[in-house]
Formats: sequence, C-alpha cells, structure tokens
Amino acid sequence: MSTRIQRRNRGLILEAALDVFSSRGFRGATLDEIARAAGLSKPNLLYYFDSKEAIHRALLDDLLETWLEPLRTIDPQGDPQAEIMAYMRRKLQMARDFPRESRLFANEILQGAPRLGDFIAGELRTLVEDRCQLIARWVAQGRLAPIDPLHLVLSIWSLTQHYADFDAQIRLIRGGTDPMAGADSFLDTLYTRLLSPPAAVGGDPAAPPSSCAKYSGG
Repeated sequence: MSTRIQRRNRGLILEAALDVFSSRGFRGATLDEIARAAGLSKPNLLYYFDSKEAIHRALLDDLLETWLEPLRTIDPQGDPQAEIMAYMRRKLQMARDFPRESRLFANEILQGAPRLGDFIAGELRTLVEDRCQLIARWVAQGRLAPIDPLHLVLSIWSLTQHYADFDAQIRLIRGGTDPMAGADSFLDTLYTRLLSPPAAVGGDPAAPPSSCAKYSGG
C-alpha cells in the first residue's frame, strides 16, 4: 500500500514529466530534467519509475480514457446535429483544459505512434468506425448534410486540437492574446452550416457520398 508521501512524489514526477514531454517530446526529454522539475533527486525518481519509458507510458495510459470519452458520449438516440456540435465543443474545451496532454499525444503521433500503435489500431479505430457508422445512418436518413463521416471526425480533431498543439504559433500571430478567442463562435458557425441538411435551408436532400458506404454496410 502506497503512503501519502509516495503518492505525492509519484504525482510530482508525472506532473513534471508532462511539462517536459509536452515541450521537448520523448526524445528530447531526460530523466535529469524531469527530476529537477519535480524537485527530486534522480535516484529518488528511479525508485518510482525505472526508466523514462515507464514515466511516458504512465502519462499516456492516464490520457487515453480522457481522450476517448468525448467520442463515446455521442448519443445515438440524440439529435444528430446537436450531438456532433456537442462533441466538437467538448473537444475544443479539452484543448483549453488539457493543452499539455494534447501536445504529448501529438508528439507521440509525430514519432509514428511507437507506444500507442496498438491502441490506435485497436480500441480507437473500433470506436471511430462505430461512430462513423452512426453518422452515416444519420446522413442516409437525411438528418445531416451529405458528408464523409471519417473526414468529419478528423476535421473536428484538427480544428480543435490545433489550438493546443500550435498554441505558440497562434500567440505569435495574434500578438500574445488568447489563442482561442473567438474559436467557439467560429466553429459553431462553421459546423452548423456544414451539418445542416439541404432541406433545412430550402434545398433537396442529396444522397450520402459514396465513401459513406463502407460505414453503412453498403
């Protein structure tokens, strides 16, 4: 059973490591730097984690459930547009609340996902395919505009996580102001227009794009 001090020290190490890994990437991070940031000696750090890889893996393991939750919460019984808009807003809020975690994940992917390959090709892929099937059904029912489900999901990832992963670039462009100022209203407008069925704006419903067939069983 871990003591209060052990739990505290483990938390200090993971918090420090999150800062170091998210800014320097896995290859650029060192145990010495993580130990200094945690206020511990390197031997003390190695008492809790026997390698840099072990610390990195612990951070990724803690992150994965948080990362999957917004996609899982899309309700098949809900209103399609409302559910997808709510998902987009949850992802944008995650970029606000967990910028270091987002950059940690991005750094792992940029390296070719050596530690997350099985998770991405397994649990994440299964969940994405399930949600794509749901979106394809909504499109086929005329409840969403004709749109490719996978690219819709990928666009939401891109347009929300960008604010965390490229925070420095946005701040430099905006002169140091809040990089996410105005993002909510812009993305609300963008996805409302993108998702609204043609009939909702006076047009005729169109058939789903052919690439949706792989998600709808066609």
